[in-house]
Amino acid sequence: MKWKGGRRGGRVEDRRGMKSAAAGGGLGVIVLALAGYFFFGIDPQTTQQIASQFGGAGTQERGDVGTPEDEAGLFVDVVGSNINDVWSGLMDGYTPPNTVLYTQGTNTGCGYGQAAMGPFYCPSDQTVYLDLSFWRQMETELGASGADFAKAYVIGHEFGHHVQTLTGASQKVRDAQQRAGSQAEANEYTVALELQADCYAGVWAANASAASGGRVALEEGDIEEGLRTASAIGDDALQRRAGRNVNPESFTHGSSAQRKEWLLRGYQTGNPNSCDTFASL
Repeated sequence: MKWKGGRRGGRVEDRRGMKSAAAGGGLGVIVLALAGYFFFGIDPQTTQQIASQFGGAGTQERGDVGTPEDEAGLFVDVVGSNINDVWSGLMDGYTPPNTVLYTQGTNTGCGYGQAAMGPFYCPSDQTVYLDLSFWRQMETELGASGADFAKAYVIGHEFGHHVQTLTGASQKVRDAQQRAGSQAEANEYTVALELQADCYAGVWAANASAASGGRVALEEGDIEEGLRTASAIGDDALQRRAGRNVNPESFTHGSSAQRKEWLLRGYQTGNPNSCDTFASL
C-alpha cells in the first residue's frame, strides 16, 4: 500500500508510554474475559456498561497532539487524514474524529479503555482509540494479514463508526436494541452496524487514491490482504479459535463471510449508499 507521501493531518494525540490507572480492580479481568468476543472494535455501549459497573474512568494526562515521528504513528496520521479527506468529499457536514494512540490502558469518554478491547471508537468524545499492539496480535494470534492495508482497514472501520455517529445510524441502533425482544434480536442490529463500518472501510479504500492524488493508494494484492483479515476476525472464526461452538445468535460483528462480503462491496462500489446493511432487519 502506498502511503508515505500522503498528507499529515497532525490530529493524533499520542499517549503512548503514559501511565494511567482505572478505578476499580475488576475492570481488567472483565475486559480480558470479553477480549476474544469483542476483539477488533468493542461495542461502545459495552464499554460504557463495563466502565460504570467496575469503577469507570481512570486518570490520564493529555498527550502530545500532532504527527508522531515514528513510522507506526505516522502511518496512523496519514491514513486517518486520508480517510477524513475521502469522507469530507462524500458527506456534507463531515467533521473529523479525534485519534488517540495509547499503551495498555487509557481514560476515554466511554470509560476506561484497555488494549484487550482491540481498537474502538467512543461516540461520547468522538474519538478513535488505538493501542498499536493490535497490529502484532491480529497477525500472530488471529491469523490476519500483517500488510499495511490490513492495518489501514481496521482504522477505516473505526472511522466508519464515526460516520455512523454523524449520520445518526448509531443512535437508531441503540433505540432499536432497547425495543428488541431478545438479546439475539439486539445483536442483529449490532452486527448490521459493524458490517456497515466494514463497508465504509471499503468505500474509503476505493476513494483513497483520488482523494490524495495517488499518494495514498492500494496496490496489487492489497484488497486480498484486507479480505484475509476480515475473514480472520469474523465472529465464527474467533469463536472457533477460542475453542467454542459457533453460535450465530451471539455474533456482534458478523461472520467471516459477511465481513468479507461487505468490505468488498464497499470497495467495488466506492459508494456509501451501497452499505445498507440494515435492509433485511
